[in-house]
Amino acid sequence: MLITHHAEARAVLSDSRYVPPPVPQDGEPGTLAWLRAQVSRFSTGDTHAERRRLVVERLSALDPAALRTAARTATEERGGDWRGVPTAVLGAALGVRDTSAVPAAASGYLSGEGGPQADAAVAELVELTDLPAVTLLLQGHAATEALIENALAHARPGDDPEAVLHETLRQDPPLKAGRRLDTRTGEEVTIDLVAANRDPEVFPDPARFDVTRGPAPHLTFGDGLRPCPAPAHALALAAGVLDALLGGTGR
Repeated sequence: MLITHHAEARAVLSDSRYVPPPVPQDGEPGTLAWLRAQVSRFSTGDTHAERRRLVVERLSALDPAALRTAARTATEERGGDWRGVPTAVLGAALGVRDTSAVPAAASGYLSGEGGPQADAAVAELVELTDLPAVTLLLQGHAATEALIENALAHARPGDDPEAVLHETLRQDPPLKAGRRLDTRTGEEVTIDLVAANRDPEVFPDPARFDVTRGPAPHLTFGDGLRPCPAPAHALALAAGVLDALLGGTGR
């Protein structure tokens, strides 16, 4: 079933009968398949709650304002070469100085389509830090870089970075769809985030990219029972990069 309307998407995301599609639980320790079976994103019930608690606990020690400043500084020091900055800054804040394995491990994190290179990268990361930190690095890597790339496609010099990011999250989200399994019927439900975020019943003139729109009730960071635990941190990292590239003042 495909969900395209904002209200229907919110209803699914708020209903405990809809859960993430299960992932294999028999992966060899240290592999990508094993990691996906250990993290909060793909778990349910009490297991999900405990794993999410550990992630939130890790996040509580990180100051979004400091992340933003560090991302701006790193982007400026690299002469505007921003790729890898969000991951490096987040890694440093988490105590992970070497984040070179993150891209390879993150490449199949959502899909489960890995390989020897991804498995080796996961093994390297779990040697360096704890699972909550690995979770944050992998979930943030591709999504944050895609958010920045999409924002830059719409931004103009002098635009307010936060305004650009809020509208990008609504109109051009880095993750285009979410999936849930209906535990009553076994049917998989796909939430079209692009369509839901452009629902004309919620967003006036939804196809127009409007930096004056302000924060809107988009579903890019999830909603209901399993929202993203780190929206402020992701936005801070992306805003820091845009501060450097667009000439924003930062906060």
